Amino acid sequence: MKYILFFPFNLWKLYIGLIFCITLIVLYPLFLLLLSSEKLKKYTFPLNVFWSRIVRMLCFYAIDITGNKDQIRKPFIICANHTSYLDIFFMYSVFPKNRFLFMGKSEILSYPLVRTFFKGLNIPVYRKDRIKAAKSFIQARSAMKKDWSIVIFPEGSIPDETPYLIPFKNGTFQLAKAAKVGIQPMTFCNNYYLFSDPEAIWGMAMPGLARVEIHPFTEEKEVEDLPVEKLNQKVYDAINSCLPQKNH
Repeated sequence: MKYILFFPFNLWKLYIGLIFCITLIVLYPLFLLLLSSEKLKKYTFPLNVFWSRIVRMLCFYAIDITGNKDQIRKPFIICANHTSYLDIFFMYSVFPKNRFLFMGKSEILSYPLVRTFFKGLNIPVYRKDRIKAAKSFIQARSAMKKDWSIVIFPEGSIPDETPYLIPFKNGTFQLAKAAKVGIQPMTFCNNYYLFSDPEAIWGMAMPGLARVEIHPFTEEKEVEDLPVEKLNQKVYDAINSCLPQKNH
């Protein structure tokens, strides 16, 4: 069966890649204009929401959101599993009313089309440089004071054994404590099935319904009271509750 599906899966990955590049090129001048001024920067968010919806429409992806759908108005940290490149695009459709920035690995800056856009709007994390990593931490706290929420994938990258969750890094929870903000856990339940790693030539890719589970919000008081390790475990267990489990 996998030999039969090899070509449609990879043609679909190519199609999505083309849609991403074409829409980014079309919107790029507008992004550059908005990023040229700190006062205009906030308008990049509705543009990203629009971009997310256009890409989903052209690629025939719908989203089914269950769980805690209340839109929180104050800044907070969105904590999600990371199984697919679709996660980033779909996040704007999940939280279209809450302005947020991504904290992501600095390796993203190696992609020419994405570099200016990501560095200007989001927060790259230099994991191999402690000084730069600390600056990213400070930048995130500063952004939250300006009413931006922060999206973090606490696994640090897409796991090799997707969709199984790997241990979370503590930086997310240290940031939440330092900034005195709450945490919104959420799970992308099947994005790995809809669009796997483009470099995995036998990986699946197809249009369909993306399922998202929004878990109960962890309030600032609980973030403050719980030790980092227990806070880490609480969020991990919530996100993991919707995912397949390994058979030991």
